[in-house]
Amino acid sequence: MSIFIKNKETLIFDDFVFKCSVGKKGITENKIEGDLKTPRGNFSIGNLYFRKDRCKKPQTKLKCIPIEKKMGWCDDPKNKDYNKLIKIKKKIKCEALYRKDHKYNFFIPIHFNTKKTIPGKGSAIFLHLTNNYKGTAGCIALKKKDFLILVKLINNKTKIKII
Repeated sequence: MSIFIKNKETLIFDDFVFKCSVGKKGITENKIEGDLKTPRGNFSIGNLYFRKDRCKKPQTKLKCIPIEKKMGWCDDPKNKDYNKLIKIKKKIKCEALYRKDHKYNFFIPIHFNTKKTIPGKGSAIFLHLTNNYKGTAGCIALKKKDFLILVKLINNKTKIKII
């Protein structure tokens, strides 16, 4: 089964319809690092990451990984670890995963530009939390209660189709 992102504000899975938000500048065929757009396409999803200091492990069939303070996601196109989970070091430009806000209390990486990574094509595209449905930097965001319902229903074979 697939998760469908039907437009800028609707996520559908099976009979469930959730309000969501996508990139501030919409959905694109030609994602570029920093363009504030969500990539269009059909993608697999990764493991579920969560802040065990704030939340209990959710009920899901996905593998759950606790987020640690030094975890980051490399968004530096010049780095060999571009668009990969890394241990934060001063010289590596990255998205910190252990945040003060609550956006990444739970998140799932969307496998965009991950297999044969193309530098500058876009990184750190996640399904994560929101409180206000404001546009994202390219991710897809849901309210926590909706995210927790969705993760109960999906598994590691679930695809996400962004139309």
